[in-house]
Amino acid sequence: MAQAPIQFDRASGVLAGANAWERLAAVALVLGSKVGANFSHRGYNMCANLLRTTLPKRGIQVKLNPDAVFEFPYGDGYWSKLLNRTYHYEDELELLFRDSADVDYTLLDCGANYGYWSVLVSSKPFGSHKAIAIEPSGQNYPKLANNARINGNRFETVKCAIGAARGTARLSGTKHEAFSIAGDQSGGEEVPVLALDNLLDDGKVAPDGRFLIKLDVEGVEIEAMKGGARLMQADSVLLCEEHGNDPQHTVSRYILEQTPLKLIVYDPRSNRLETVTDLSILDRIKVSTHVGYNVFGTASAFWLARIDALNAKAGRRVQ
Repeated sequence: MAQAPIQFDRASGVLAGANAWERLAAVALVLGSKVGANFSHRGYNMCANLLRTTLPKRGIQVKLNPDAVFEFPYGDGYWSKLLNRTYHYEDELELLFRDSADVDYTLLDCGANYGYWSVLVSSKPFGSHKAIAIEPSGQNYPKLANNARINGNRFETVKCAIGAARGTARLSGTKHEAFSIAGDQSGGEEVPVLALDNLLDDGKVAPDGRFLIKLDVEGVEIEAMKGGARLMQADSVLLCEEHGNDPQHTVSRYILEQTPLKLIVYDPRSNRLETVTDLSILDRIKVSTHVGYNVFGTASAFWLARIDALNAKAGRRVQ
């Protein structure tokens, strides 16, 4: 019988249900994150995953807020940074999600992994929004479904990849946070593929709705946008990963030059969501080649007005 998950409360810092070795490991994971933050956490995942091999196989449930619990395997290199209470995961997304708590929107969480953003956005402090978490991996999906279950099944989960059209593809990779259907994946897991606009065709979402669409689809962002033309014309914002190791800024270039969307990026220097007309700003912002950066694309007057208002609320900005 599997051991009950360790419990960790980010607000209080209380770690419960861990043995002495697991507590010592938590100290190491937190210290590693605090030191690694100075280097964009380069090497942290590898070190944490090595430490994980010495730990019993069990989960940890992190209380993100009073209405959000997120579970992952204890010692996981990607998610263990959450044990560091000063760490903020993708804070430019949290900035927009928090400010949109009063908006009636649906989150389309594409490449959901274990469902971190679906857990948060569907929680009361973020507005209890509808969320559809889409994840193709047979390894990741059970963990995503478990996070839906421990949060009262308040968001929907769909096991598929997102692409340009409905079909099938091969998914492979060595890191759970970086599985991809891009390129030659002949040896990978066969997965179904949906286009974003198929969510309209299948009645999953309404054409007159408002949407925040997180595209973390590991190299298939442009194909996903091609398959979401109708959704992009709605009141929607694409939250799209721009890869730090891409000096050509391919995803942002496509949004700027090939779509009707305005391109917006969070600029740490100004602490604002800036409209981009010259991609050279990304040369300054993308300082780490091994991490992803989120850029926003929208043609919605509603969301553009919200972003303008957000920029004016100095007290609401992430510091």
